[in-house]
Amino acid sequence: MFGIYLKRELSRRKKAALVIAMGLALGIALVITVNSVSAGMQQAQGKVLKSLYGLGTDMTVTKARPAATGSSSGRPKFDFDAKADSSTTQSSDRVMTQGGQSLKSSLVTEVAAQKGVSSAVGALSLNVTKVDGSFTRGTAKSSTSSGSAGSSGSSGSQQGGPGGGQGGGSGQPQVQGGGASFDVNSYSVAGVDVTHQDLGPLATSKITTGRTFTASQTDAKAAVLSASYAKENKKTVGGTLTISGTKYTVVGIATPDSGESTTDVYLPLKQAQTLGDSKDKVTTIYVKATDSKRIDTVKAAIQKNIPGTTVTTSADLASTVSGSLSTASNLATSVGKWLSVAVLVAAFLVAALLTSSAVSRRVREFGTLKALGWPSRRVTRQVVGESVVNGLLGGALGIALGLGAAYAVTAISPKLTAELGSTGGGGMGGGPGGGGPGRQTVKNTMEIALSAPVSVTTIALAAGLAIAGGLVAGAMGGWRASRMRPADALRSVA
Repeated sequence: MFGIYLKRELSRRKKAALVIAMGLALGIALVITVNSVSAGMQQAQGKVLKSLYGLGTDMTVTKARPAATGSSSGRPKFDFDAKADSSTTQSSDRVMTQGGQSLKSSLVTEVAAQKGVSSAVGALSLNVTKVDGSFTRGTAKSSTSSGSAGSSGSSGSQQGGPGGGQGGGSGQPQVQGGGASFDVNSYSVAGVDVTHQDLGPLATSKITTGRTFTASQTDAKAAVLSASYAKENKKTVGGTLTISGTKYTVVGIATPDSGESTTDVYLPLKQAQTLGDSKDKVTTIYVKATDSKRIDTVKAAIQKNIPGTTVTTSADLASTVSGSLSTASNLATSVGKWLSVAVLVAAFLVAALLTSSAVSRRVREFGTLKALGWPSRRVTRQVVGESVVNGLLGGALGIALGLGAAYAVTAISPKLTAELGSTGGGGMGGGPGGGGPGRQTVKNTMEIALSAPVSVTTIALAAGLAIAGGLVAGAMGGWRASRMRPADALRSVA
């Protein structure tokens, strides 16, 4: 009886049922869209942080570089000789550590021993400035006066005597031609612990050509290049790269998992320490925690037990992300969620009011049913049943609209930019001479394609909201229907 009566009433009131269902559908669709876009924003931010830290890295330990004194400005200095042979090309490399102050390699073991730390790996960041070119010698010539034709004038000019040709030249030698042409190229180098490559700077990239370092190549003259650097400098696997007179064999080409690589050349840590004259030194310690939920506790422990260091977590980096990605994420998190809640509440209220209004127009029907012996709870159950069906219908429509919107966002894949600013800790990199521009002091711009993944949890939330909307509307309508008396139906007939 309940099902037959329910089907008949919904068929009779298709228009009202459709209005209620569409109101709920719009609210639910907006909730799905906002949740899926927010999930896409989180994934995009995760890609940005992963490109900097690498998979599995929870924090880094560095030490801020002290301010340079007058005698140690840290600026690159190059010395060249004006050789007699002008065709000879001169070249000079200046290798300097970049980022924070160098740390002792023994600190890696000390950090790894801290409670809550799963593993720790040291890395050395270098900046290489290469200057090469040649000098061209000029020719010294004496300038003579075009107005003096006699030898006396010429002689007087050369001797510089009084009246030695008023129109004569000064006779001073002048250099004609000559000069210098030099090319300056700067690139970054990272020293990698080849025995723990799953943590550290190379963990953000995958080898697309050739191979990576083997565990035995701790001090080998081998190099892995970033794809962009290899393309720009026309380097291939099997070729060589010369830094400060040392030749390194290119064994692999690495492509970053997302964005652009901030490192151009990867070397075994010992080789990088030799190049940078930083024996047993590192600039960054990459740390992986045993429990991702206790990162703040681990950070506090490292700062307490190893004073003078700066510990930067992914949360600290996230706070420095700016650009359209940050703006869109903030909008989706704040405005978008509040808007979806407001629309959903409005949809619930509209559904409740429409259901209550529909009950008011069915006074004769419900009064007659009560006169025939229907108890109030049965009338209430009938109204709630109709509302829940309307809610489920609205939920199905809302899920379809939400999935369509999420698919459209993923198909369009709008490009968002992310800029990583400074965290103020002198973190993972710095310019030549230290304290200069680097990975965290210069805004590194990345372009991320936005997607809108829809999870099962989001679908379940939508279904729950649909049922809740139907129950809210049914509760209000059922309460009103239960208060009707048979006398009201007889009065409406009269």
